[in-house]
Amino acid sequence: MTMYTVGLKLRARTKAVTIEAEDALVAALKIKLDNPEAFITYVRKANRRGDRRHPHEAMTKQA
Repeated sequence: MTMYTVGLKLRARTKAVTIEAEDALVAALKIKLDNPEAFITYVRKANRRGDRRHPHEAMTKQA
């Protein structure tokens, strides 16, 4: 699977979340499932070097 960074706007705040998914659409839908009121602003493949310097919140499965 590939890591994707999903940008979203939730109320008045913007946020970027890193998630592992099969493709960009699935990544966006996984985020939308957890935050139905959020607006998805972008989805891109995670950039290892840039994301390591400026880490985003990671979405993990909760058991």
